[in-house]
Amino acid sequence: MRWPRLVTISLFSMLILFLCFSDNLPATDYQIGVYYFPGWNSRSEYWNDLMGLSGSRSPGKAWLDREPLRGFGYPEESEKIAEQNIEWASNSSISFFAYDWYWDGRKTYLNHAINNHLKSKNKHKMKFCVLWANHSNIPESLEDFTGMVQYWIDNYLKDSQYLTVSGKPVVIVFSPQQLRDNAKRIKMTTKELFTIARDMAVRSGLNGIYFVGATQANSYWVNNYLPTNSYDAITAYNYHSADFDGQYTGNERPSESFDELLSGYKKQWSWIQKNSKLPYIVPMSAGWDRRPWGGSRVLSHDRSGSDPTTFKEMLVAGRDTICKDPNHSLKMGIIYAWNEFGEGAYIEPTKKWGFLYLQVIKEVFRRPCK
Repeated sequence: MRWPRLVTISLFSMLILFLCFSDNLPATDYQIGVYYFPGWNSRSEYWNDLMGLSGSRSPGKAWLDREPLRGFGYPEESEKIAEQNIEWASNSSISFFAYDWYWDGRKTYLNHAINNHLKSKNKHKMKFCVLWANHSNIPESLEDFTGMVQYWIDNYLKDSQYLTVSGKPVVIVFSPQQLRDNAKRIKMTTKELFTIARDMAVRSGLNGIYFVGATQANSYWVNNYLPTNSYDAITAYNYHSADFDGQYTGNERPSESFDELLSGYKKQWSWIQKNSKLPYIVPMSAGWDRRPWGGSRVLSHDRSGSDPTTFKEMLVAGRDTICKDPNHSLKMGIIYAWNEFGEGAYIEPTKKWGFLYLQVIKEVFRRPCK
């Protein structure tokens, strides 16, 4: 039977609309985040390492397989870059960016990416949060700490798109150990600092702060320190070990392939799920290869890079881990990383892989838990 031309066009249009709409449906079962390293403004010396320029950490060796789709040296400080990142990520079942965030005791730095996220015209499409990159001896005083918390409150935590759990804005602490040691130097504990931070947030009209500690599968940190020092949940920035026998000590053999890295992740996931008293935001990784930045301490560890196929294996295993969690219902995961080009962990589109990494994220996390 020959259908009228108008009906044919209408059905075709509806089919196109359906395909476009269904292809952009967000993941409903999970919140999947990705760490974002804000180190790539157009003047950053890190680009020199990737291009192998003289005087860099990788002279004479250009890492062309890591060249972003937007080219080496693109202006990360541009608001348009943030809008493009949000568009790419939000169309790939990624729910939020966790921005690496730095504080020197008086002010923040490397904050151009998160600031542009806040100004982006399409920021309503994604959540964001702070990963406090507490690599230094900050805070050196209580004033350092309260000044930082007030900055979070004034600039981020009240934003409608800031990531929350149970109505509380999420802050990830990169190193609970560093914070513990710094707190001791100012004659305080982490728990006391968190109490002060939460009280400040409540006085400003928030419901508190949801603090997440990044740690390995170690009984002291997972079973003892984090639960008794007022952390709300556990995650990690990344894992490195191939070997893991039930108690992480730091002496484990580093992975020498992505398969070994994935094996180490699976073992730590399993141990933490069985032993943690706190909810677990499951960490996943795009790999490890630090050669542009001088290489790892154990050079063979830099063989742990991925490709889209092996990365998909990591994501499927991570999804299954999220789904089988017997004790907690966060259904959250976080990927290392959007753009750690120097460390070999990147899902941002590149000239080599295009959008394949983002496509496999979308494919894996469009499937609900069984």
